[in-house]
Amino acid sequence: MRDGLRADCGSCFGLCCVALTFARSADFAIDKPAGEPCPNLQQDFRCGIHQKLRPSGFQGCTVYDCFGAGQKISQQAGTSWREQPGQEMFAALPVMRQLHELLWYLYDALERPEASSISESLRQAVRRIEALTEQPVLNVDLGNERAQVNELLLTTSELVRGRQPKKKNRRGVDLVGAKLRKADLSRANLRGAYLIAADLAGADLRQADLIGADLRDCNLTGADLTGALFVTQSQVNAAQGDSRTRIPSSLLRPTHWS
Repeated sequence: MRDGLRADCGSCFGLCCVALTFARSADFAIDKPAGEPCPNLQQDFRCGIHQKLRPSGFQGCTVYDCFGAGQKISQQAGTSWREQPGQEMFAALPVMRQLHELLWYLYDALERPEASSISESLRQAVRRIEALTEQPVLNVDLGNERAQVNELLLTTSELVRGRQPKKKNRRGVDLVGAKLRKADLSRANLRGAYLIAADLAGADLRQADLIGADLRDCNLTGADLTGALFVTQSQVNAAQGDSRTRIPSSLLRPTHWS
């Protein structure tokens, strides 16, 4: 169900390499304004340094995931921004990306047997969001769509995780740099938690709700994220892991993990 929500750069006009802003930092080696092609973008819309992005100072590119929005917009447009003004395509990218992200979460919820009681509501939401992605998206009320989907995701989380002690409610908590090695966070609520550079080596994160959690440089070596809720490719790409790290089957193991 999620194949169309995975980035397929070979079917895209390199939209993220043009539409997005780069700021010189630890994530990007250069400054690049929105609407200007990255100097590494080739005529065939492929990245000229794709195999060496991290050592070249473009770590941010390896973390970003468009959820398949880039190829969706490219296929709908038919012709590239080199052949026609691309402003509308560039403006549509973040909107389509958010709609695809909502679909990613909804499909995750539909795969949970514990959420079978709300499966029809989840399917209705999928049909509504999918219909929006087939139309011009610039007029979509994203706030309204996110609010409606969030109610279903909250219910799904509660059904999957069950009743948990208060100590496992870490929603939105600042855990930057926290030492949580081998911590039992199974079925914990970590929605929107700040886990930047936290040490979660060997931690138990099974069935934990990780929607919106910031995992940049989080140490997940040996951690178990089996069945974790609403985890995205961007999150695991931003974290540090190894061959022992167990991630949801819907995700690809980052190539930079040892």
